[in-house]
This record gives sequence, C-alpha cells and structure tokens, in this order.
Amino acid sequence: MRNTRITTSVVGLMAAAGLVLSGCATGDAETPDAGGSGEETFEVYALLPQGTDQPYGTTYLPPFEETAEELGLNLTITNSQYDADAQASECEVAVAAAPDLIILWPAVGDTVRPCLAAASAAGIPVTVTNSDVNPEDKDLTEAYSGPDTYGQGVSSAEIMCDLADGEEIGILVVNGLTGNSTAINRNAGFVDTVEANCPNVTILAEQPGNWNKDDSQIAVSEMLTAVGPENVDGIYAADDTMVAGAIDALKARDIDPEPLYITSIGNTFLGNPLVVSGELDGTVFQSSSWDGENAARLAHAVLTGADYEENLFMPSVKVTAENADDPSVAPEW
Repeated sequence: MRNTRITTSVVGLMAAAGLVLSGCATGDAETPDAGGSGEETFEVYALLPQGTDQPYGTTYLPPFEETAEELGLNLTITNSQYDADAQASECEVAVAAAPDLIILWPAVGDTVRPCLAAASAAGIPVTVTNSDVNPEDKDLTEAYSGPDTYGQGVSSAEIMCDLADGEEIGILVVNGLTGNSTAINRNAGFVDTVEANCPNVTILAEQPGNWNKDDSQIAVSEMLTAVGPENVDGIYAADDTMVAGAIDALKARDIDPEPLYITSIGNTFLGNPLVVSGELDGTVFQSSSWDGENAARLAHAVLTGADYEENLFMPSVKVTAENADDPSVAPEW
C-alpha cells in the first residue's frame, strides 16, 4: 500500500539564482566570478550534442549565448545530435581553428578522450558542460559545470526509499543511453543509495530507454512480461521523458500507475503534470537556463584566471506533490 509520507528537500531555484548572481552557488561549488565587464574577447568553440532541435537545448542556448556575449566570448556552436563520430569531426575542426577554449558537452562520454587529448596537445583548455567526462578523462579538462548527475540519482532514490518506508517492494529501472556518462552516473547514484538506505527495495529488471519515450514504453512492456506485472510495485526512470513512456506501458496493460511507487529526474513540462496528477510520485528539478548560463561563466573564469571550482553543480531539488506548483521549480523544458 502506498505510503504518502514523502520528505521533500525544497531548495528554491529562485534563491539559488540569487546566490549565483552574488557570486556564490548552492552546494559545494562557487559560481565563477564574471571578472569584469567582458571588454577582452575570446574565441570559444562549443561542441554540443543538441540545440534548438530538442527542448533542453532550446532553453539552454539563449542564456548561454547571452552570457557569452556579455562576457566577451565569441562562440562557434556545433550540434552533433548525439553522434559520437560527428562530434569527433567537429572537434578536429575546432582544434585546427586554435580557439582560446573549447566547451564540450559530450555526445557519448566514453568516446571523447581523443578530442580531449588533441586539445591538450594543442594547448587549448577544455571545460565541460551538462554531462561530465568519465573519471579517467578528467585530467584532460579544466572544470565541469552542470547537473550533479550522480546526486540526481541519489535524490530520486531517496524519494523512492521514503515512499517504500520499509515495505518490501520490487521495481523496474529504465536507464538512459548506454555509454552516456549522465546515464551511468544517475544509475550509479540511484542503485548505490537504494542498496545503502533501503535494501527492502529490490530491482527486478533494468533496461535502457535511450532518453526516448517510445523506447522506454517498449522496454517497460518487455520487463513487465519478463518479471510478471503482479510483482512490480514501482519504477525508476532516469528522466521524465522515459518515465512518461513507462507510465504509458503500464496503462497499455490496464495497470493504474497511481498505486505504484514511481520516481524520475527532470521536472520537465512532461514530468511536472504527472507529479501533479499523482501518476509520478517524485522527480528532481534540472534547470536548463542555469546550465547554459554557467557554462559560459565557467569558461570565462578559466580564460581570465578568476576563481572557479572544478565541479560547479546546479542544485538538485526534489519535486513531489508538496511543491510541484512552486514557482522556484517551474518547468523550463
């Protein structure tokens, strides 16, 4: 039976934004100082895997570009559409152009080392945005800004553990794209936390949903068949797009999602209404505007020698029915 006692960590993003503007970030990292009016200009290549072709990129890019212009960063932006080979080619062009800095959002985390090595050999610093490189590649980068992807998995697991409240339950897990560092870190954060904090929660099966709603619906349908729908008490999906597909898979089997324990990450325009309706018990807010703005600010700090943290994490805010309508966590994408 569903337990309605959910501990919600409310860290208002409006308050966090105020801290950013005052030069201090929420959490362990400090937002880099803008370091002046941006009179000095720098050439910067931004190797991204998405742009206005996806909702996140559509709201990431305007604050990224506006802040870059404010700080004197002349941006050349690419979009590999999550094609590792395409991003590798874009990196070759970027290194040949010899910019002052490269901002990298890895398309596929375990394929970017050659790009990083080439930039390092050419003396071009690299900062990473949104999805960090693998630990073994960190020495080839200057710093990272974006979501604490491991911490997001932790937060979603904490919601799940609180929902279960000691009850023995079996759940399905829908991961992101195989090999993607965000998917790897979110899964690790979720699994580690469940094992440590609520061993009463058993993961019955897991499959990648590839950050895609349709793929996730198929994956959950297959897992329901494999383990038996009567044995499934909940679902964790690594983002709201995939959890929407998971919920559709339940409905296609005439399974009411509301009695189940379901958590996710994003608090997007797709996920937030599911929280309000009660079909999704909890998610973790991710701000695309924070992400874009701080990618530019961190790059500028590295270029100007201003103080910066090697890992600048955005706040991970738990969103449940208790705070789903709070303006500080209003969906952005």
